[in-house]
Amino acid sequence: MNDQSARARERLDEAFGESNEPVDVVSAPGRVNLIGGHTDYNEGFVLPAGIDRRTVVAARPRDDRTIGVSSTNFDQTVSFDLSPISHSDDAPWSDYVRGVAERLVDRGYDVGGTELAVVGDVPMGAGLSSSAAFEVAVAAALAAVHDLSVDDEELVAVCWEAETEFVGLSCGIMDQYAAVHAERESALFLDCRDESHETVPLPSDEVTVVATNTNVQRELVDSAYNDRVATCREGVEFFDDALDEPIESLRDVSVETFEARESELPETVRKRVRHVVTENERVRDAAAALREGRLDRVGTLLDESHASLRDDYEVSVDELDAVASIAGDLDGVFGSRMTGAGFGGCVVTLVRPDAAEAVTSAIDERYRDRTGIEPDVYVCNPDGGVRRHE
Repeated sequence: MNDQSARARERLDEAFGESNEPVDVVSAPGRVNLIGGHTDYNEGFVLPAGIDRRTVVAARPRDDRTIGVSSTNFDQTVSFDLSPISHSDDAPWSDYVRGVAERLVDRGYDVGGTELAVVGDVPMGAGLSSSAAFEVAVAAALAAVHDLSVDDEELVAVCWEAETEFVGLSCGIMDQYAAVHAERESALFLDCRDESHETVPLPSDEVTVVATNTNVQRELVDSAYNDRVATCREGVEFFDDALDEPIESLRDVSVETFEARESELPETVRKRVRHVVTENERVRDAAAALREGRLDRVGTLLDESHASLRDDYEVSVDELDAVASIAGDLDGVFGSRMTGAGFGGCVVTLVRPDAAEAVTSAIDERYRDRTGIEPDVYVCNPDGGVRRHE
C-alpha cells in the first residue's frame, strides 16, 4: 500500500505540477460477494468481503471551482467545473468522479476545487467492484481535502446515487456498502433492506479467496438484469395478493411459503422466485456456518448457490460453469460460485490456504485448455474498508 500511496502522490505532481498544498491519500477496497446472488435488489441478504486490492486517491485543494482528475489505469487527465457538472463523452470513466462530486454538492456539502490522482490494482470488469472502490475513494478524498463531515451512511448513499443516478448503472447498495464498511479477516452479513450488517469471521489462516475472471465478454447483461427484476416483481405481486400479510419484496417470502404455492406460478416466475428465496436462506446459513468455523458447510452452500444461479435464475454461462466444475475437482477447495450479474465475469472459490497456489495454477491451466480463453486468477485476502493514509 505504501508503494501505491507513493505512486498516487507522484501521479498528482506529474499531472498537475508540484504544489505546496497538503495532500490527503485515501484508499477503498474491491470486494467479493461470497454468496447472495441477485438478492440485493430483492431487499434480501448478501455476504460480501473487502479484498486486498484497492483504489488509491491522492488529493489536494486548488483555489478555483474546478476538479482535475488523473488516472493511471486509463492514462488520462481531465478536468471539469463544479457548476454545472456534466457528463463526459471523451472520458466516460470520469463520470464516476463527476457523479460523486455532483451528489456531494446536491446534498449541500461545500466541495471546492480539487486535484485528484487515482491509482490502484482492483481489476476492472472482473466482478470485483472496481467502480465502487473508485467512487468511495474519491468521495472520501474530497471529504478529507475540504474537511467535510460525511459519515459512513452518507458516504455509501452518495456513492450509490452517483452510480445509479449520474452514471446510470443499476445496482443494489452492496458494492458501495462493502467498500465503506468492510473489515479485515471478516465478511459482512448485510441486510439490504435496512442496510445494517453483522461482521462474521473470515480468517485468512483458515481460508483463502480465489477470484477467477473468465474474461468472457458479458452480453445482454442489462436487458437480462431488467427482465429478472421485472419477473421478481411479478412474484411479489402474486404473493402479496395470495397471502393475508403484505409482501413488499421476495425477502418477505419464506421457503416454506414458496413451496406451498409454487405450483400456482408460471414456470419462469417460479424458477426466479425459487432462486431468490432459497438464496436468502443460503446466505443466512453461510453466515451462521462462518460464525461456527464450519467452512465445509460454507463451501457446500456456495456450490448450491451456483447451481441455483445456473438452473433457476439462468444467469450463468458455460465458462462460469467450467471454472466452478474445475475448482470442484481440486483438493483443498471448499466450494465455488459465480458472482456478480452473470453472463460472464467472475467465479469466487474458497480454498484452504495451503492449497491456494496449486488451485490457482490448476484453474488457470484447465480453464485455458477447456475453453481456449486465458483467465485472470487472483488470490484475495479479506481487507478493511475505506481509510486514510499518511
